[in-house]
Amino acid sequence: MTASNATMAQRASVQRRSWSGLNKRLRMAIILGVLLVLSLFTTMPFVYMITGAFKTNAEIFSYPLTLIPRNPTNDNYLRLLNGSEIPFVRQFTNSVFIATTQTLLSLLVSSWVGWGFAKYSFRGKNALFMFLLATMMFPGQVSLVPLFLLMLKFGWLDTYWAIIIPGAASAFGVFFMRQIMLGVPDELLDAGRIDGSSEFGMYWRIGLPLAGAGLSILSVLSFLGAWNNYMWPLIVLRTADKFTFPVGLASLYGLYKIEYGMILGGSTLATLPILILFILGRDQFVAGITQGAIKG
Repeated sequence: MTASNATMAQRASVQRRSWSGLNKRLRMAIILGVLLVLSLFTTMPFVYMITGAFKTNAEIFSYPLTLIPRNPTNDNYLRLLNGSEIPFVRQFTNSVFIATTQTLLSLLVSSWVGWGFAKYSFRGKNALFMFLLATMMFPGQVSLVPLFLLMLKFGWLDTYWAIIIPGAASAFGVFFMRQIMLGVPDELLDAGRIDGSSEFGMYWRIGLPLAGAGLSILSVLSFLGAWNNYMWPLIVLRTADKFTFPVGLASLYGLYKIEYGMILGGSTLATLPILILFILGRDQFVAGITQGAIKG
């Protein structure tokens, strides 16, 4: 009787484990199915943007809506690249230069100021940092008029400096880098001072290398912000050859005709630098997110 009960209990245990394994696989299949559906909904606009660039305006608005072009054409890209409508190549180059320069300056200034707030004590430090955080509460539109008047006084209207310099540093960038720099051990700085290193040398040789993950995240965010910036370049730029690509593409919205195919083509080309940036820095980007999650 005892052996029989033990056998029945063993069979019941095996059956429970079997059902548990089946339920686990079923739950995993449901989760993967939901993620697949959400991924399709997320990527569908991008797929339509890519395929729509090979359609004419008539086919873009045809019914029923088609994902694959019936009569593919590269006329939109040819007109876009040869400058028949707008100097897109020049405007695209302008965006690359402005976004890259602004990102590098933002990394330098934000990390430098963040290092000062994190590793040095001075009078009014906390009050100044609180004031810096308070500026993040005001929308950017509040400063448009004063900033425009300032650029006018400097004589920077219709120049690249009017876009690069105001975006060279941000309160968020300083706050973010300050939080990253707080993780640098003070013992390393003491050792550096004993070895005769300068303060800038410790920032350059100790602070920046240890904050590499944070710098990669801030570089992606800064580049995205500069790359997609539309309102401020629209306000300060006057010459078509100095436009950034968002302003240039917006000029294709005419009063009587809108070149949707060219707009989709330009938008497709505009996503390439972002993809390249993320692919090149994906390891550091993911490491920075993971590091922040562990610290939290």
